[in-house]
Order: sequence, then C-alpha cells, then structure tokens
Amino acid sequence: MRAIRLTLLLALAMALPGCGEDPKPPATTDHNAMPQDPALAQIYTNSCQLCHANPAANAPLTGDRKAWEPRIRQGSDTLLDHAINGYNGMPPMGQCVECSEEQFLQLIGFMADQALPE
Repeated sequence: MRAIRLTLLLALAMALPGCGEDPKPPATTDHNAMPQDPALAQIYTNSCQLCHANPAANAPLTGDRKAWEPRIRQGSDTLLDHAINGYNGMPPMGQCVECSEEQFLQLIGFMADQALPE
C-alpha cells in the first residue's frame, strides 16, 4: 500500500510542472518549400536546405516567420554580413561560395517568408 502511494505521489509530482503552461504551437514551416526561381531553388537545395529545413540543426527554419522576425529586425546589412562571414553555427558563405550578395538576400527573404528591410 505504501509503495502504491509513493508511486502515485511521484506520478503527481512529475505531472504538476506542466500544469498551467500554455502548450507552444509548433512552428509553421514548410520543409518542402522551394524558391520559384530555378537558380535560387538549386542554391537553396545545395546550400541552405540542410540546416534551414532540419529542426535538429537549430537554424531558423524556412517559413518560420516567428523565428526569423528578430533576425529580420537587425536589417539587411547584418543578415548579409552573417551569411557571408558566418555567425554562431552559420558557416561562412552559407556553404555557397559562388552566391552573390543579391542571391543571399533573396534566399534570406525566401526562408524568412517576408520582405527584408532596406
């Protein structure tokens, strides 16, 4: 009887920390999204998709506007600098050594699912 009470108390103690917390909705992303432009789609497939379509990579996911919003607020110059020079886990040149600045900005806008500020 004592063992049953102890088991029930442990189960209750483990369940309580989740009480009252609002469940977080999953990020709204489209892991299969592709840029309309065939050249950009090829670059995205070869250089961006590995991290930005994989939740385990801890990169902001393509189409996840909420994850991209604080980055977008930093401005195009900062985003471009991070893409070219690397930042945290982002490799320099985003693994796309042939990408132009304009292509980087187009790809960032595509992944962020929003227009970039000037």
